[in-house]
Amino acid sequence: MGNKQIKQHLETAQKTGVLKISLQRLQDFPPQLKTFPNVLKTLDISENRFVTLPEEIGRFTLCKHLNVSGNRLTELPEILGNLTKLEVFIAMNNMITNIPQSMANLKNLKQVNLSNNQLAKFPTMFCQLTHLDVLDLSRNKIVEIPNEVKDLYVTELNCNQNQISILSDNIALCPKLKTLRLEENCLQAKAFSPKILIESKISNILYEGNLFNPKEFNSLEGYEAYQERYTAVKKKMF
Repeated sequence: MGNKQIKQHLETAQKTGVLKISLQRLQDFPPQLKTFPNVLKTLDISENRFVTLPEEIGRFTLCKHLNVSGNRLTELPEILGNLTKLEVFIAMNNMITNIPQSMANLKNLKQVNLSNNQLAKFPTMFCQLTHLDVLDLSRNKIVEIPNEVKDLYVTELNCNQNQISILSDNIALCPKLKTLRLEENCLQAKAFSPKILIESKISNILYEGNLFNPKEFNSLEGYEAYQERYTAVKKKMF
């Protein structure tokens, strides 16, 4: 993207609050953005070649939608915790290994997509965010869903295609969780304790591609209680 094009995009963004500079093979953050006025509501820098995000990104405290997908990021800066109005954060298709603890400050988050990264630990900083509705952690390297998950407020948690072999039964305490995606992991059937099947609000567990078959799942203690919730939800859809 040439300087003339960037200038045009920036001029428009000052009026609309929307800046989209994706698919431009950018390796460096446009220097004009480092002094850009704090007017952006949407910032889309996806499908470029950024290796890092600059500290200046923390200036955009009005931003509600941030898309940094399809870059070469290995980490995210702590300064992202300043974007307290952020509602949607999309960072799929990078090489991110860690999530900054400061993202626990983002109380308005509704949707987070971190699919296809290099996360080895479940990002517990997203717990206790009461507006968070969907958390997508699919296609990472997570090995355990820990006890802290009890404070996750999402209605849908996607952990497909990880390396999960441990599932804390504290997931039964999630106040809103309805859909739990755990396909293509390393779970045994016994990972789904009676507490999860009987006491949780989860009505849709997707588990294909683990170390057990449907017959084993169907014979678990508490399966009938889970099936009742599953059937009740299906009936409401039709």
